[in-house]
Amino acid sequence: MSQDLYDTLGVSRDADGDTIKKAYRRLARQLHPDVNPDPGSAERFKEVSHAYEVLSDAEKRRMYDLGGDPFSAAGFGGAGAGFSFTDIMDAFFGGQSTGGAQGGGRGPRPRSRRGQDALVRLEVDLADAAFGATHELKVDTAVLCSVCRGSGAAPGSRPKTCETCGGRGETVHLQRSFLGEIRTMRPCAACRGFGSIIPEPCRECSGDGRVRSRRTLSVKIPAGVDTGTRVQLAGEGEVGPGGGPAGDLYVEMHVRDHPLFTRHGVDLLANVTVPMTAAALGTTIQLPTLEADIADEASDVETSVPLEIKPGTQSGTEMVLGGRGVPSLRGTGRGDLVVRVVVETPARLDDRQEELMRELASLRGEQSPDGRMHSSGKSVFDRLRGAFGPR
Repeated sequence: MSQDLYDTLGVSRDADGDTIKKAYRRLARQLHPDVNPDPGSAERFKEVSHAYEVLSDAEKRRMYDLGGDPFSAAGFGGAGAGFSFTDIMDAFFGGQSTGGAQGGGRGPRPRSRRGQDALVRLEVDLADAAFGATHELKVDTAVLCSVCRGSGAAPGSRPKTCETCGGRGETVHLQRSFLGEIRTMRPCAACRGFGSIIPEPCRECSGDGRVRSRRTLSVKIPAGVDTGTRVQLAGEGEVGPGGGPAGDLYVEMHVRDHPLFTRHGVDLLANVTVPMTAAALGTTIQLPTLEADIADEASDVETSVPLEIKPGTQSGTEMVLGGRGVPSLRGTGRGDLVVRVVVETPARLDDRQEELMRELASLRGEQSPDGRMHSSGKSVFDRLRGAFGPR
């Protein structure tokens, strides 16, 4: 390898470290035997690797420029020996190594890391989901250790530098191949890559910097939430290892069934049963509202609204009360309340009632009705439910 090393990499003698590294990466991608089957590429790749090893190291480059042997003190054992395997990987994948023959590692990994997010389920009543409320919630998560304050070390002690890796968090492993001696960096087994060891772990948290604890949080439920809606509480999740910042807590809502109302998006559906006579003659009834469920907390709310049953109302008739549904979570206004009238036919009649009913049937000519067939298409109620989808 008598060729000038600068010429081998195709750089000038005053090229800086970044220029030399870029030149090496470009040539390595072209000449590596795994991608270039040309028989001469392996030898050329060794020359390029040798040139890079010398010129990427400040001391070796200085000795080479002065005409000395840059490997006289390093025990050079052949072409391509001692270069970092990480540099080859960087040439193909564009990684950021920390140097030439001396580098390739990424340094120790931090002991303190962000904690995981947590998810809990909260059951709420329909009225609370519709109008909003504040609930107390008990959660069991990892919290900061109160004894060591996240350091993991017992009081009066502290972590010390790992003697195996010297605090780098990595150790060098050498492997011989057709390219020569390849150097790779691996996480230190003694300190698990942290670069330090805790000689006296905290007894409270066993060196983790956190403990599990049950605590009570106040959760504000926005108006309009539905089953599956998640409320995010930033920083209320799991505290990270080593006292790292906490993740977020997500509270997933589950709305309980209501005895009177069925929710359909922002609309409420309800059935109202009226006697046959009321449906025939007409009447006005007081219909409870969903606000009645929170009347104790806000006495000024309207707990009922009048519902007019017009004379001759048929069973299955639907009426819409605008703005009596659920508030929109991401918009303005409220949905509607859709009321379906169910006409109740008396199951038992005493003698007098039966006599009057027969007299009515005679007056209306209905003693022997034939019955009438109707289309089995969608009812108005079904069409309303389709029109009042989620908003």
